[in-house]
Amino acid sequence: MKLKHLQSLAQQSEDGPCAVLAAAWSPNNQKLAVCNADRVVLLFDETGAKRDKFPTKPAEHGAGRKSYTVKGLAFSPDSTRIAVGQTDNMVFVYKIGDSWGAKKVICNKFGTQSPVTCTLWMSEGPIIYGQLDGKIRAAHYKSNKSQTLYATGSYVVSLASNTRGTAFISGHADGSIVKYIINEGSSTEQQGRIVVHPVPPYALSWASGYIIAAGCDFSVQFYDPNGRSGKHFDYSPTGDCADQKEFTVACSSPSGQAVVVGSFNRLRLYSWSPSKLMWEEEKPMYVPDMYTVSALAWKRDGSRIVCGTLCGGIELFESVIKRTVWKNKFEMTYVGPSQVLVKPLDKDVAENQSPSSHGVILKSQYGHEIEDVRVMGEDRYLIGRTRDTLLLGDMERNLLSEIVWPYSERNEKFYFENPSVCLIFNSGELTLVEYGNDQILATVRTEFVNPHLISVRLNERKQFNSNEENKKLAYLLDLKTICIVDLVVGVVDLQIGHGSKIDWLELNETGHKLLYRDKSATLTLLDARTGHKEILLNGCSFVQWVIGSDVVVAQGRQGACVWYNIDTPDRVTVLTVAGDVTSVDRTSGKTTIRCQEGERHHTYDLDERLVEFGTAVHDSDFGRAILYLESLEDSDDHQYEVDGMWQNLSDIGLQLMNLPVAARCLAGVGDFCKAWYLRETYKLAEKFAKENSYVYPYLKVFTE
Repeated sequence: MKLKHLQSLAQQSEDGPCAVLAAAWSPNNQKLAVCNADRVVLLFDETGAKRDKFPTKPAEHGAGRKSYTVKGLAFSPDSTRIAVGQTDNMVFVYKIGDSWGAKKVICNKFGTQSPVTCTLWMSEGPIIYGQLDGKIRAAHYKSNKSQTLYATGSYVVSLASNTRGTAFISGHADGSIVKYIINEGSSTEQQGRIVVHPVPPYALSWASGYIIAAGCDFSVQFYDPNGRSGKHFDYSPTGDCADQKEFTVACSSPSGQAVVVGSFNRLRLYSWSPSKLMWEEEKPMYVPDMYTVSALAWKRDGSRIVCGTLCGGIELFESVIKRTVWKNKFEMTYVGPSQVLVKPLDKDVAENQSPSSHGVILKSQYGHEIEDVRVMGEDRYLIGRTRDTLLLGDMERNLLSEIVWPYSERNEKFYFENPSVCLIFNSGELTLVEYGNDQILATVRTEFVNPHLISVRLNERKQFNSNEENKKLAYLLDLKTICIVDLVVGVVDLQIGHGSKIDWLELNETGHKLLYRDKSATLTLLDARTGHKEILLNGCSFVQWVIGSDVVVAQGRQGACVWYNIDTPDRVTVLTVAGDVTSVDRTSGKTTIRCQEGERHHTYDLDERLVEFGTAVHDSDFGRAILYLESLEDSDDHQYEVDGMWQNLSDIGLQLMNLPVAARCLAGVGDFCKAWYLRETYKLAEKFAKENSYVYPYLKVFTE
């Protein structure tokens, strides 16, 4: 890794010391906060342009800014708040908002009994701050309460958190280094006093499990997690470093594989070698007339380091190992052995508000060195490789996964047709990986990996008032046998054969129905729960589920066939179309069939009310379904379908013992006697439930 000076955000003062007091990058990589000697917080964007500022406030009204100094800045995990630790016994939390120029207001105040000396905001916990009296306290901004975590009796000179934000270490004036774990149930590590450093560890960091401490003894010491001394770098002026001064501040990269330690006119860089399993010193960055480094902060994507100096200078450095360009579309910056920043080169993409516009960070959680990164699947998906793992990412949704993948010969084939899951085929095995999940979803044996012969549905349309996960896979065991697997429990739901070879299949969004077509162009509907099959159409040349519904559109010899209610497959609407159907689109509440006849294109609209009804029924949203049917009662265009839908909905209501729904539906088809009977039965049941002070177990009250 190398450090390269990019620009000066603020020039050095010629009037003497006016130190930069603190600096911090926001977790979303879009803001940099720096507090200068005037106790004013300057806000810069990711390019280094100054965009905003706000003054800090003293704890007591009327006190001047010289009555205190700022000892720490820390961003909240959502990047909308900044915690400011001050020596006038106060920690303020400022709400700065998401946009530039938003009003800055104090939303929390945490008073202390002793001056604050350093501040952290944990990514999975509260605000942590150290005090002059040796106490470490935690402040919870949601409840506006604080508590003492532990007390040492020795001045707190530094704080540092681990890369996950689940634990931190504190350095004290007597040399003690104390570890504290926020989420105690998630770790078995030892906590408490780990080691006593020879001098106060003003420069303190925690990276890759090692504690890095430095101070006024001109040396940098690496300790293992148990406090045993490891690598030691000595820069005594009596040796080869005659101009070396004391170390003042340190910070680690977000990946934990690099550490920068600041001193007079110099930044020393140390990097972790995954292959050698040891820390190595890189070439130091010497900057004449920079003077003593007073603040350091590393950008969360690992690509930038900001450095504040004793004389008010703010310097921005780049920290990279190498940089490559992928097909003149993406820039890949290796900011560490196990971390790569992927950013689009297209200005139009970079200026939009998608998660990928500011870059996607591909990182190995196991600390392995990333060997290769590729962009695939219409420039939307990332594939990265390490020695023992495989990294996958969806850049549009910023969902990243890392799965264990040892002994790879790199013969895998990747399929990205499904936006929720990546299909990996290797040596007769099909592996499914859900984006954002670090565990393999499923592995099955099959030789048929054509995307038209595999269908995966992952919680695409959950049932109304249901939180159950619904993940289904349908694939071919052989050309005539379909297998449906429940991916939640990992068992086979259904295995069924067919008389001829199958060339296309697809589950509906709930995973309860399967459409498949064979070589003779026969379209068949399969109920995945019962195994019942029914032929829908012969001579089928096109078929598709309508997005967001259970409506089916297929093209046969007579034209375009539409099943608004797939539970009654004998009731089909046939539309006369010109040419061949190419797709069915649904956008902005409108469903359109697109056809092509030679060079001419035609569009045909479906009845959106009937489309919505089918969706509402299958989602058990009966109130919405009844409203749609009531809106169709005065129309003669679909009276045949409407009567069938009323009857179908009444059958479902009776099966679920939802008597009000069943009664309303029977009235819709003119069966008023049965509707009256059900209403009276419901009234008796409701009266019985009230008299006995409990809800009748077979009564489901309709509340929509």
